[in-house]
Amino acid sequence: MDKRKLVIGACFVVFAACSTTEQAKVADVKCGFLGSTCSQLKEGGEGQAALRYVSPAAKWTQYRKIMIQPVTFWSDEQSKVAVADQQRMVNFLYGALNEQLSKQFQIVDQDGPDVMKLQVALTDVAAATPGLRTITMAVPQARLLSTVKRGATGSYPFVGGAQAEFKLTDSTTGEILAAAVDRRIGGGSMSNAAQWEWGDAENVMNDWAKMAAERLSAWTKSTAKPAA
Repeated sequence: MDKRKLVIGACFVVFAACSTTEQAKVADVKCGFLGSTCSQLKEGGEGQAALRYVSPAAKWTQYRKIMIQPVTFWSDEQSKVAVADQQRMVNFLYGALNEQLSKQFQIVDQDGPDVMKLQVALTDVAAATPGLRTITMAVPQARLLSTVKRGATGSYPFVGGAQAEFKLTDSTTGEILAAAVDRRIGGGSMSNAAQWEWGDAENVMNDWAKMAAERLSAWTKSTAKPAA
């Protein structure tokens, strides 16, 4: 068996699912951003945000448009993320959300009875260590050690990731429709083994954007209902 087949095989043997990103334990919740909704967050189930709240009174089918507020970065003065990188990441997340949500909704900049308002706070981003990240994904022995570390600490070695908080409101009344907190890290996919330092974080943001678009589309079109 050649080395390429060995590495690909290791992906399936070592990891239950070799995904581009994986959910991780939430490190901290910025209740200043979520406000009183923070106390209503509950642990999400399989395929949901780590912490979530969905209003039981929300009338999802009335919404056809969405307003996306500029993404902000919430952190303390001790943040290790340079200001330039903070700006780069919030711009990337805003762009990802705009790209995905525009496939399902009309993007607007004015309030209206059929308009949802999405606010997002990026509360942490972590850079990957490019060379070592590649080794731990591509070398079978290193992947085994990575699995052990993932089980012990909740993260693979040298991977990047991000954590964010989401708040969706009715644009005219300010009623909270849904809120969530989620953290994801780079996963075990061979496709993202060779990664630049912010590659894992960008993959996380792209996944968030896709999930937001798919779920909001399903809820507003009544093809699915938010799980309690």
